[in-house]
Amino acid sequence: MSFAAVIKSVFFLLILFVVLYVGMNNVHAIDFFFPIAGTTAKTPIHASAALIFFGMFVVGVLAGTLLTAGGSKKKSKE
Repeated sequence: MSFAAVIKSVFFLLILFVVLYVGMNNVHAIDFFFPIAGTTAKTPIHASAALIFFGMFVVGVLAGTLLTAGGSKKKSKE
């Protein structure tokens, strides 16, 4: 395992800690508006602030994973 993989893992765990910390301290319900999507312009999503924050984190992680997946293909030397 390379040193870069260890650093990335520690950084990812640090981000997960921040998500956990925010979740523990934001337990009140909020209204989430995202007018670009269209559906929340009329009826907002009413949920816990921590749940909405975690959902946005998940969307960001999945988007980043999809954007970087397959980006480091090595060409074989023949």
